[in-house]
Amino acid sequence: MRDDETGSWWQQISGKAIQGPLKGQQLQSVSMDELSFAVWKRENPNGRVLRPDGNPEHIESQEWESQVGPMRVTTSAKQDNSLSPRDVIVGVVIDKQSVAYPFSALEKQGPILDILGGRNIVIVLAEDGESVRAFDREVNGQVLEFFVKPDTKEIVDAETGSTWDFTGTAVSGSLAGKHLTKIPVIKDYWFDWKTYHPDTQLYKLGAR
Repeated sequence: MRDDETGSWWQQISGKAIQGPLKGQQLQSVSMDELSFAVWKRENPNGRVLRPDGNPEHIESQEWESQVGPMRVTTSAKQDNSLSPRDVIVGVVIDKQSVAYPFSALEKQGPILDILGGRNIVIVLAEDGESVRAFDREVNGQVLEFFVKPDTKEIVDAETGSTWDFTGTAVSGSLAGKHLTKIPVIKDYWFDWKTYHPDTQLYKLGAR
């Protein structure tokens, strides 16, 4: 990214200026979600949508992912072959501790329950198979264990049997109306996440 005012270059994943007059400055992160439009629209029926500027040069083709997939990865960081460089992961950082959760693991096992930075977390995949969120799974001092009911695909906690939606809200059961605290996540390529989080741990199915 480059800003128009100073021409400084900024890293997308870290928000840090790496070249130009503002080199070393840090942008403050804000809460965000990377969702499919269907999920976002369902949660925000009256939300506003940014209209594209219409210049085809500013719009990536729908085949962008498949086009860049075969490209060689070049990075100054030491390569880690635990995953393929362009495998998609879900990255989480809590209290300076970071973990990369392979997207494939989330598809097979989700929701994923883990402990990171002293917090009990759950990572869930939406019904669209693309959108991901993470939450602190402690409510009223009680740590909840979540699972997906095979017949209805609903997310349920084992302790109370309450049903939860993708916003982290209990929609039925004794905890109805309670909200889980959202934890920031980012979907990224493994090589990119590893470059900026060299000490990251890598989650594996069943155990980290």
